[in-house]
Amino acid sequence: MKRRTFLQALSATSAATTGILGTANASPAIHPARKFSANDTIRIGAIGMGIIGFINMDNMVKVPGVEFVAAADVYESRLTRTKEVYGNHIATTRDYREILNRSDIDAVIINTPDHWHAQMAIEAMKAGKHVHVEKPMVQKIADGLRVLNAQKETGKVLQVGSKQFRDPILQKAKALIKDGAIGQLTIVESQVSRNNGNGAWQYSIPTDASTKTIDWDMFLGNAPKIAFDADRFFRWRKYWDYGTGVSGDMFVHRMTGLHYVLDALGPTQVMASGGVRYWNDGREAPDVINALLEYPETANHDAFTLILKANFADGSGSGYTFRFVGSDGVIEVKWGKLTLKGSKRWQPSTKDLVEGYNSVRTFSKAQQEAFAKEHEQYQKTIPVLDQYDYNRTMEFTAPDGFNNRIAHYTHFANVIRNGGKIYEDAAYGFRACAPTLLANESSQNGKAYRWDPLNMKVI
Repeated sequence: MKRRTFLQALSATSAATTGILGTANASPAIHPARKFSANDTIRIGAIGMGIIGFINMDNMVKVPGVEFVAAADVYESRLTRTKEVYGNHIATTRDYREILNRSDIDAVIINTPDHWHAQMAIEAMKAGKHVHVEKPMVQKIADGLRVLNAQKETGKVLQVGSKQFRDPILQKAKALIKDGAIGQLTIVESQVSRNNGNGAWQYSIPTDASTKTIDWDMFLGNAPKIAFDADRFFRWRKYWDYGTGVSGDMFVHRMTGLHYVLDALGPTQVMASGGVRYWNDGREAPDVINALLEYPETANHDAFTLILKANFADGSGSGYTFRFVGSDGVIEVKWGKLTLKGSKRWQPSTKDLVEGYNSVRTFSKAQQEAFAKEHEQYQKTIPVLDQYDYNRTMEFTAPDGFNNRIAHYTHFANVIRNGGKIYEDAAYGFRACAPTLLANESSQNGKAYRWDPLNMKVI
C-alpha cells in the first residue's frame, strides 16, 4: 500500500484505537483464566528476590497454571519477606543449587545481578529446568554463545526477560513502519531520563546488612574476592564486577524493542562516550552515556543510525522516548502511547528559489532567467498531491489492563506446556545485549567496535 493511500485509510479509522491495536497479545487480566490440571501446572523456583525478583513473581503468580514453589536469595531478610508475601509454604534457601536439585521444579526465574546470569542459566538448563533469565542475558560477550549452545544441547526453553516487544504500542509501530507511514527510515533515537537517587541505583540499605545476614561469598561468585561492602551488594548496578551499567539495564530494553519493530539482527558498528557527571559516590558505571550504532540496509529495513542516550541527572524530569524518524514522518513512543506525525517535503516555488536563501540569487540576471524558465517547466511535471493533511498528528494508546510482563510469562508457560517458539530466546537475547556491552567497552576505551550480528561475534 502506498503511503498516501495508507495514511488516508488510517485517518478514517484513527478514532477506533483499541480496534487498531487489537488484543491478540493482551494479558490474562483481559481474558478469563483457564483452569489447569495438576499435571499441567508449571512449578516455578525463583533465584534472586531483590527488586525485580518481587516484581517478576508478583506477575508470575497471576499466570494461570503456574505455581510458585521455592525461592533462593543470599540475603536472609528477603527470604523472610518472600514467605510474608507469598506464604509459608514457599521453600527458601540461600543456595540456588538447592533449587536446581529439586525434582518438583519445572522452571526457574533468574533475577540475580548480571554477573550470575550466564552461569545460572547454563546450570539450570543442564539440570533439566526451563529458564526465564532477566536482561541482559549475559554480562560478558564471551558467555553469549555458551548460553546459546546450552539451550540447543539441552532442548530446554530459555526466555530473556526484556519483554518490550509484547507492548502493543511497539506492535503498532512495527505495522506503521512496514506500511510506509514514515517513508524511508533514517534515524532511530532513544532517550532515558532520570533525576532521582532511586533511578540512579541508590537503593536503600537495611540496618542489618552484614556477613551474618548475607552470604557474601555466594554473592561474589566468580567476581573478585573483596571484603564485605553493603553498597556493592544492594547497589550492585554501579559496579562493573556485578552489573553492566546503563547499557545493560536500560539500553538493552530499547534494543529488544527495536529489533522486533524492524526485524533487525543488530548493528555492524558501535561507539559510545560517557562518564560519571553527577553521582560522584564511588560508582564505576557512567550516569551519563551516549551511543551511536550503525545498522546496514537489509531485506527487512533501511540503513539507519541508532542513537541511544541516557542521563541520570536530567533536570527535565524522568521518562523515556523512542523515536523512529523517516523521510516522511516520525513515530514517537512513550509509556503506553504512540504518536505519528507526518511531514510533506516542501517543494519551493520559482520565486522562493530566486529570492530566498538559495544559490540562485548569486547567478547572473541572464542565468537566473534561464533557470527560472527551466524550473517552471519542471514544476508542471510534479504530480498534484491529494488532499491528505500530512501534518496531522495521530495518537494510539495501549488497551486498558494490558500487562506486558504477564503476557511474557504466559507465553513462557505456554511454550513449556505445549511447545512452540520462544521469540526472545538465547539468540535474540544475545543479539540485543551484545551491542550494549560493546557500548560499555567503547565508552571506557574510546574505540569503535565492529560487530557481526549474524554470527554474533566481534570482528
